[in-house]
Amino acid sequence: MNQDYFKSENFETRTTCPLCQNDLVMKWQRDNIPYLGEIMYITAKCQCSFRFTDTMILSSKEPMRYELSVENLEDLNARVVRSTSGTIHIPEMGIDVEPGPASDSYITNIEGVLQRVQNVLMTANRWAQADEDKEKFARSQELLCMLNEVIEGKRKITVIIEDPLGNSAIISKKAVATKLSKEEAEELNTGMIVFDVEKSEIAHDILDNVQPPGGD
Repeated sequence: MNQDYFKSENFETRTTCPLCQNDLVMKWQRDNIPYLGEIMYITAKCQCSFRFTDTMILSSKEPMRYELSVENLEDLNARVVRSTSGTIHIPEMGIDVEPGPASDSYITNIEGVLQRVQNVLMTANRWAQADEDKEKFARSQELLCMLNEVIEGKRKITVIIEDPLGNSAIISKKAVATKLSKEEAEELNTGMIVFDVEKSEIAHDILDNVQPPGGD
């Protein structure tokens, strides 16, 4: 797309609806959000019920890593800015939340991040129960219990955010910020939320099309 479009605060473009092939109007709105910087909201809605939303980040900064030791209930309130290029790690639980091709950006807190992970685990838990996979059911139950203990302030964990474009952050006096090397930034993956503990994987697509454990 012509880059001159992005100089306007608001504009519209037209394309073809992928479902009904009718004319589809896409609305673009530019904004500036703290930490995320310049962004562009994109929305489209067709009469056939097709909908599309996306957020493009128009700026990039130094590749950064933020680490916070979550030790008490107060730490759960630390603000988290996660851009579409941010990867979240919780090493004590073997959890990596990696961006996919249609991942979204959001501003929440540590508790909000944990609740997102909790929702994925609950889905995986139901699948494992339906498939009678005792090992994965037990592991998902264990992780759910660990998350509940963290949310109740009874367990300590570390939350890490890495972003090769520098648009993600943990906003807390306790958070340790370090610049990623070029090699570290290039090693960051994209794709899925993966729980990989002792070769037991539970995968969740960023698009919310959750694949059952062990599925393709």
